[in-house]
Amino acid sequence: MNEIRYKTRRVSDRNKIETFLQQARIGHLGMIDGESPYVVPLNFVWVNGKIYFHGATGGRRNRVMAANPEVCFTICEEYGTVVDPVPADVDTAYMSVMIFGKVRPLTDLDESTHILQEIVNKYVPGYYSRPLSKQYVDKLRSSVFGGPVQVYKIVPDHITAKENPVEEGKILKP
Repeated sequence: MNEIRYKTRRVSDRNKIETFLQQARIGHLGMIDGESPYVVPLNFVWVNGKIYFHGATGGRRNRVMAANPEVCFTICEEYGTVVDPVPADVDTAYMSVMIFGKVRPLTDLDESTHILQEIVNKYVPGYYSRPLSKQYVDKLRSSVFGGPVQVYKIVPDHITAKENPVEEGKILKP
């Protein structure tokens, strides 16, 4: 596995990585479709050291994952442009995490229900008055809405993280 070349930007603080993964809202699932790269932006949750996402079955993404479960999931947040009196020293403040591993569909109804509830809690906290029931999730999985919903899990083999932190007074405010 390739290591981060820019060593001064490497993040090794596990708590910082965990917090970032719990708060970030969009990740990009990178796959190999035969000889071509294929990347899909997704909502996700980070639960117990794993990435989870959901979506309809069928389609290109699912065919590609079934053919080759090796994936890279990348999450990046830009915090602004770092200015400097020297034009070539302009930079970007950011944090990014790359997770390499294998993706697989969940088959357990209890685990799928738990993860879908975590997704609801993250993206629409407090919006629904009751938690998801297993019966409701089972209906989602059995095609009530025009196609079954599937929950997927990425178990990390390797994680890298980088950041260029925000320096007060150096962020461009247009």
